[in-house]
Amino acid sequence: MISIICFICVFAVLINKVCLQVTVEGFIGGSVVLPCSSTKHDHQLQDIDVSWRHNGSKIIFDIIPHSNSPVTQDSEYKNRIETFPQEYQRGNFSIKLNNLQHTDAGEYTCFITQSSEYRTVQLIINGSISTDHGGTEQEEMVPSLSSLLVSIIVPLLLLCLVVILIAVFWRKKHLDSQTAGNGVSSATPEVVNPSAQYKPIKADNHDEAVGN
Repeated sequence: MISIICFICVFAVLINKVCLQVTVEGFIGGSVVLPCSSTKHDHQLQDIDVSWRHNGSKIIFDIIPHSNSPVTQDSEYKNRIETFPQEYQRGNFSIKLNNLQHTDAGEYTCFITQSSEYRTVQLIINGSISTDHGGTEQEEMVPSLSSLLVSIIVPLLLLCLVVILIAVFWRKKHLDSQTAGNGVSSATPEVVNPSAQYKPIKADNHDEAVGN
């Protein structure tokens, strides 16, 4: 039973992780919004400290409204990042990445220090899209349908797996109890040697004399 409880806890963690991961698609030369929202909606500006990273190391942008320090970020993202300061106190720390390039593809992480919340966004870069006027269309992409389907299907599959494991566990336990009961009630009968039941009896001398 303890193993089942542990598995359910791991299952809950996996569901939480899957639900918090979003996939966004963009095009070369276009723009995308990388979402990051806190479950808390009453942030104070002096407490806000949010870090955006690309593939775990590249500094995209640090949202620290109360700091007068210059913004630190990798040169390849300079003048390509937009934020939404009017949304900070409502817990929205999303950023907009402009002029997309192939090298922008990968995993983006958003860490909200105050509430210790962690968000992951997977960015997929496709070929450029030309407008009717021959220019490059810059569209703000929303999370793809495939990511939404994955966030629904994967938890359902994990839930089915948990149900199957629980059913197998209880069935095995039931069979083991039946086997133990049969072992007690069906004791092997003792086999008696037929030759040991009857012993030949010899006639005594008196009987022999009468017979003669």
